[in-house]
Formats: sequence, C-alpha cells, structure tokens
Amino acid sequence: MPILNRAAELQGEVSEWRRHLHQNPEILYDVVETAAFVAAKLKEFGVDEVATGIGRTGVVGIIRGKGAAGSGAGSSGRTIGLRADMDALPLTELTGKTWASKTPGKMHACGHDGHTSMLLGAAKYLAETRNFEGSVALIFQPAEEGGAGALAMIEDGMMERFGIDEVYGMHNMPGIPVGQFAIRKGGIMAAPDRFTITIKGRGGHAAQPHKTIDPIFIGSQLVGSLQAIAARNADPVQSVVISVTRFDAGTTHNIIPDNAIIMGTVRTLNEDTRDLAENRIRQIVEGLASAHGAGWSIDYERKCPVTSNHDSETDHAIGVASSIVGAANVDANVEPTMAGEDFAFMLKRRPGAFIFIGNGDTAALHNPNYDFDDEALAYGISYWVKLTEQRLSP
Repeated sequence: MPILNRAAELQGEVSEWRRHLHQNPEILYDVVETAAFVAAKLKEFGVDEVATGIGRTGVVGIIRGKGAAGSGAGSSGRTIGLRADMDALPLTELTGKTWASKTPGKMHACGHDGHTSMLLGAAKYLAETRNFEGSVALIFQPAEEGGAGALAMIEDGMMERFGIDEVYGMHNMPGIPVGQFAIRKGGIMAAPDRFTITIKGRGGHAAQPHKTIDPIFIGSQLVGSLQAIAARNADPVQSVVISVTRFDAGTTHNIIPDNAIIMGTVRTLNEDTRDLAENRIRQIVEGLASAHGAGWSIDYERKCPVTSNHDSETDHAIGVASSIVGAANVDANVEPTMAGEDFAFMLKRRPGAFIFIGNGDTAALHNPNYDFDDEALAYGISYWVKLTEQRLSP
C-alpha cells in the first residue's frame, strides 16, 4: 500500500508547521514555545488527553481508539508510544532558506522539526479516524541532543502513567532516498560515552626536561595507546571507536606544563565491549602515568545506552514500512551507526524499534547547511498511522 491519501493531503499543512518550528529553534529542555505549539495543535485536533511538563518540558498526547467508551484505553487495553524529539542544536544556520532560523546560534540541524511535524500530522489523522483499538501515546521529547530528555520523561513516570506497552521511534537520515526506510534488529546506534583524562606532571624549563615530569610526553603516548583497545583488546567483529578530540596543555614554547588534559569519546554497540573499553582506558592511563611518575585522574561519563531494537517489534516495523513503500525500499539489515540516540533509554524500559526514514541527498546531520526534506513528511505520517493501526488492530 502506498502513502495514505490523507497523509499526502496533509503534507502542505504539515510542511508549514515544520518550517515554523525550523524558524524558531530551541535548545535542550528550553523548548517552551515548541512544547506550547505542540500542545495547542493536539488540543485543536481533539486529542483525548494532553499532558505537559513531562520530563520538565515534554508533552504526551493520548488518543483512544474505537471501543474506548471515553474511559481508559481502548477495548484492547493496550497502549503504544510513538516518540518525536523537539530540540535543536547550538549552530548558526547557513542554508539561506526563507524559513531559516531566526535565532543566531540555534538551528534545527538534525531534523527534529520534521520529526515533531510528522508525529503531529499522524496525531491529526488518528484523532479523525480512530481506526484502532486501545490507545496511542504521542510522545514529544525535549533534550535529545545530549540532555537525556528520554530518561527524564521515563523518570517522571511516563511509562506507568500512560500504561505504555511498546514504544517506537523514527529519525531522518541523509543519504537514504526519500521514500525509503532502514532498520535492523539489535544494536542500530551506539552508546556514546565520553572521557576527560588529566595527567598531573611537574612543570619546568623546556631546556631541562630531566627535572620535570612531562605531561605532554605522557599524554602523547596515551593517545596512541588508546587505539590498541580497538586493535588488540576488543573482539574484531564487535565495533568500538575511541576518538581523542581535545588535548590541552602548556602556554608557550619554552615551558613544560604541570598538567595535560585529554578529552574524547567512546562508541560501542554492546555492553560487554562498553565495559571492556572503559576498563582498559583506566588501566592504560594508570599504567602510563605511573611508569613516568605522574599522577592522573579520569572522569568517565556513560551517556545513553546502545539503541537496541527488539526482534518482534522490528519485524512489525519492517512490515509496516514495506506496506507503504514496498519491500525493495526497506533495508531490513542496515549497517549500524556509531552515533548515539537517547531513545535507547525507552527501548531499555519497553519493547520497541527505531527506524530511519530517508531524507534524500542533503547535507549531513549536525551540519549548518542541513535541512529536513518536506517530501519525506507524508511517508513519516503514513508510517506512524499504519504502525498504530497494525499494532492496535482488533
């Protein structure tokens, strides 16, 4: 079955919403105007319940299907959650589009404006038709970009309050043609951890290095040694990326400094490799620093877990996407990406699946020239609607 006729009819209106959101980006939890826009639309559509302030600034809308009789969930007693993220990024937009960001230093460079608009379009359709049993929870999340907004909504009791049984997410992907989807069972996006290492040496004159404990020399060895974790410690078939992204030390050409600070990120696709990477980083830092008589400290921060799709729910998602665009246009075993996604927190609490929707030949995500392709809107709306109707069929 192709995209829904009603979804195609809604595309122009939904595009207007998307461009409004694009012009007015907000960061992390400070999505007050975006959340207000979402809540107002949901109420306008006749959504049965609109809850705001979930996880600080998140919004959840509940639509009850046929047989609900105005109370609780629909007659099936089941509720599925559909999630979209609302926050933008701290970038200055360079697209030159007429709907470009009005706020310097903030832009929707990851397509969350498109995600929010697609879910709003699905909400309008589902509130009109209610061709399903049970209930659908429309989850509009703040602070996906590094703020753990998904976890905040979970810790605010969202899953229990709305009785969510399954949860599904969707993200646009440049490079995948519009009208195509991509997904896989298991790990589809990485756990994005970060570290800050401090090497505590003893500074002195650069002409007398023997009287110092040089943290730059130690740190330089450390940068190379960290790559041995992927090359010689991790299972070659288990992905791990360790990238040093910042090295701060010294003030001028003739002084060996007291300290060096090294920062970076670790990306893994399973918990065993994640544990291995952290443990080996600590061992390598301690070993190298101690061998040279230096002190050390490490601040290792675990962010969101691996985004791991559940098998049965992934099969459902594949079936729905195939019914819209045809099986040939659904990559059911896409290569995982080492970027992170905090929808992973929701998948740790409930079964579900995360799918990529094609955004065409556009600039990469998190790029100041990126823009969401409005031609993808009808596909995303159709996916949300058909997924709801299938998972909550009588």
